[in-house]
Amino acid sequence: MERRLSAILAADVVGYSRLMGIDESGTLQALNRHRCELVDIRISDYKGRIVKLTGDGILAEFQSVVNAVACAAEIQRSMAARNENVPKDERVEFRIGINLGDVVVENGDIFGDGVNLAARLERIAAPGGIAVSASVRDQVGSRLNLGFEFIGEHMLKNIRQPVQVYTVSLAPPSSARLVAQNRNTCFIAVLPFTNMSGDADQDYFSDGITEDIITDLSKISSLHVVPRNTIFTYKGISVKVKRLAQELGVRYVLEGSVRIVGNRVRISGQLIDTANGDHLWAERYDRDMTDIFAIQDEITHAIVGQLKVRLLPEEKKAIATEPTANVEAYTYYLRGRQLSHTWTKSYLQLARRMFCKAVELDPDYARAYAGIADCDAAIRDWAPDDVPLRRILQMSARALALDPDLPEAHASHGLALHQSGYDDRAAAAFERALALDPNLFEANFHYARFFFMHGNFAESVQYFTRAAAIRPDDYVSPIHLMSAYRSLGRVLDTENWARLGLLRAERALNVNPENSGPAHRGALALAHLGDAARARDWAARAIAIDPDDIVAQYNLACVYSVLGDVDQSIDLLEKLLPNSSVYHIKWFDNDSDLDNIRDDPRFRKLLTAAMMQRERVERTGS
Repeated sequence: MERRLSAILAADVVGYSRLMGIDESGTLQALNRHRCELVDIRISDYKGRIVKLTGDGILAEFQSVVNAVACAAEIQRSMAARNENVPKDERVEFRIGINLGDVVVENGDIFGDGVNLAARLERIAAPGGIAVSASVRDQVGSRLNLGFEFIGEHMLKNIRQPVQVYTVSLAPPSSARLVAQNRNTCFIAVLPFTNMSGDADQDYFSDGITEDIITDLSKISSLHVVPRNTIFTYKGISVKVKRLAQELGVRYVLEGSVRIVGNRVRISGQLIDTANGDHLWAERYDRDMTDIFAIQDEITHAIVGQLKVRLLPEEKKAIATEPTANVEAYTYYLRGRQLSHTWTKSYLQLARRMFCKAVELDPDYARAYAGIADCDAAIRDWAPDDVPLRRILQMSARALALDPDLPEAHASHGLALHQSGYDDRAAAAFERALALDPNLFEANFHYARFFFMHGNFAESVQYFTRAAAIRPDDYVSPIHLMSAYRSLGRVLDTENWARLGLLRAERALNVNPENSGPAHRGALALAHLGDAARARDWAARAIAIDPDDIVAQYNLACVYSVLGDVDQSIDLLEKLLPNSSVYHIKWFDNDSDLDNIRDDPRFRKLLTAAMMQRERVERTGS
């Protein structure tokens, strides 16, 4: 049993039962959207850990009480902006309580008076407000440019001594005060560059430009840059720059557009000082595609110059380093990255071809090698015998040799090591990837699968939640979260993530109706929600799209298991298990979706035979 001093943040939704009574589906969708697009991201950005989600409630732990209060203030300000045009009786509003106290840690959960007091403070807080204990107020002091108002001593349920309670003033500080708070730091947001090409398929390029500018600016210690996962929640949304700046706590905003015509590219950009509305810098570049890296470099240096930031020698070197000198290779890489996110065999194979083409054009392109390794590792879900583990290890090792500090390379190497059975080394590789880039989707997603396969569902929930927040189009992580929470016995959380997974799967299926992935995962969400008729309809659709997709067949076996259709479930598994790798059979061992058939003698016999056969093949090579 471990004890430690932590800052505990407790939050719940005001009038949750009333909102559910008015519109259950709409309330759940809104709550999940706010969590994924705002709350979970902010908690992670401020280095917090979500301990549990309880229907309408959130419990999070922070090692820094300053971070906990800053996080809460940013959440409440952003929620106020989101609710501005929502009818009052339809608004989702949080109450938040924060306490600094001793906690007991057991199996990833936290207990004790410190936790209980945070929960009691949350109930005192006003809708949209924050209540804190005196210890929190004393520790934060004037560090955050926030006000504290004493509201008296309170006797709280199950707390022996009276508690001095303060509320936090949420009047948004002016941008000038934000900068004065840290005179050596400038706060900036880079909005997603608009694709002006008239072809939605070109989004991958404008998104890539945005991400690379964010990456370059993030290398500069004097700049605080809003991370990619936060900023891309604003993609395609019309927002007023001043209000956005207040939501994000920044003074400067960079916005721009990209248009590709043949071999020419036109990029426009402007830097806005939201304190007074001044346009500090604006430029339009009309160049050959081969100049794309020069344009990115010029934009970065223009911002540095306008903000009068002094670059350290190592920062100059870092932003001058290009991932590749070959623009065509860069374009293939961006396209491959977009395709790989679809997580279906045909798309992964196409993504792999894009990465291979990038490597062909530039044999020293580290990110492209990591992309190939990721695709190969993912394709093993469908065809383990077609992709030798040796090849994945070699590709990821090549990426690391070219760039030892590339987070994508460490993440892909971790996955290859995990699939090869070297779990200690795999965990170290994932940790290194996350240390280099906490917002890397692949590192969070694959580390979550690592913990799931070990039956460590509390840890897997943490990383799957982060992955779902990083990419709002990710429907796979919510489905895994649904299963993980079912294993933890958390019914409300299981249902909430099932609803979000279904919502995202529906969107993905509308965009790519030929993709079986969202169909079979949506069927699984429907099964968990008890909608048997629609679950079977979606299952039939998945099979109609791709009758030979073995991942679809496995998930549909899970669908039938959850629905209690034992014979249908085992019939599907009889086709799959003999051809499944030991790696995948270990996943089956911890998948609660199969719990309804585990005691069936046919399943036990089938699983044992499959494991013995695979171990024999891997031992003898025949």
